[in-house]
Amino acid sequence: MKTMLAARLSTSGGGFAVEEVPVPAPGPGQVLVHVRAAGVCLSDVHLIQGMLKAAPLTGDAVTLGHETSGVVSVLGPGVTGLKEGDHVVLQAGEVRDGAVCTRGVNIDGGWAEYALAAADAVVPLPPQIPFEQACIIPDAVSTSWAAITSSAQVRPAEAVAVWGVGGLGAHAVQLLRLVGACPVVAVDPLGSARERALRLGADAALDPADPDFATALRAAVGPKGVAAAFDFAGVPAARDQALGSLAEGGRLVLVGLTDQPLTVGDSVWFCRFQQQVRGHYGSRPEDLVDLVDLVARQRLDLSGSVSGLFPLADAARAVEALERKEGSPIRLILTP
Repeated sequence: MKTMLAARLSTSGGGFAVEEVPVPAPGPGQVLVHVRAAGVCLSDVHLIQGMLKAAPLTGDAVTLGHETSGVVSVLGPGVTGLKEGDHVVLQAGEVRDGAVCTRGVNIDGGWAEYALAAADAVVPLPPQIPFEQACIIPDAVSTSWAAITSSAQVRPAEAVAVWGVGGLGAHAVQLLRLVGACPVVAVDPLGSARERALRLGADAALDPADPDFATALRAAVGPKGVAAAFDFAGVPAARDQALGSLAEGGRLVLVGLTDQPLTVGDSVWFCRFQQQVRGHYGSRPEDLVDLVDLVARQRLDLSGSVSGLFPLADAARAVEALERKEGSPIRLILTP
């Protein structure tokens, strides 16, 4: 039996480890993909820590990783429109056994040498897009895109602000410029993250701990406040600050995950000015298709998004580096 390396998380107390497991065989309507790159997301860290719960459809362990690109290796019965050797990127989720599943949570993900995917969850990848950049599109880019275009429904010339300029927030800065938001303000306690935000196109980058933060924000966006604020940090203090920045009719979109409660301190102000808080999670299948096209047509540059490469065998080290924010990464990538 042919085996492969896979980074597995036990749901029965066995922890997280890179193990030798059998290479899966594609069933009807599936393809086996030789993984070339897989993103390391903060959600993966949360799964390992237990803040998020993995719930595998079968067994008591799951291969992590919902950001995956690679090469089609084997076609399952009945698959058409794809061929062996095709470059592809995988949707973060798919329907498996009648259930909507997330890769690396309910079904095995891409932190492995090979990954199974439903043929309709495979998006062709133009050859000019490197695997390391392509793999992050299904979440690090598409979640930000969907938060901006679907949940916040940002319109051109609207003032916006982004709290947390990490893996999601850095792309949000780029994408907000792409849809015409103006001005775009980035908020992050790390100087390196603020500098990065300016390089990516933010009109201003502020330190949330600055005693004059409110004055600096008004100087950047005007006295009315921001039409849309995005919390990509998942930190209560960031949410409080973002909520206080909203203009009349402003929307706060919560993207960063946390198990801490959300509070609205001044509900009179909140109701009087008809402000809103909107939760956001993930993206739609068509978002990945659109974003691949935008990258291929050079409307979106992800060349600066890859902060480091780790071999699959060093998955635990990559998780540790992300958890500690070593080097203020946008995305760390595993290369099986």
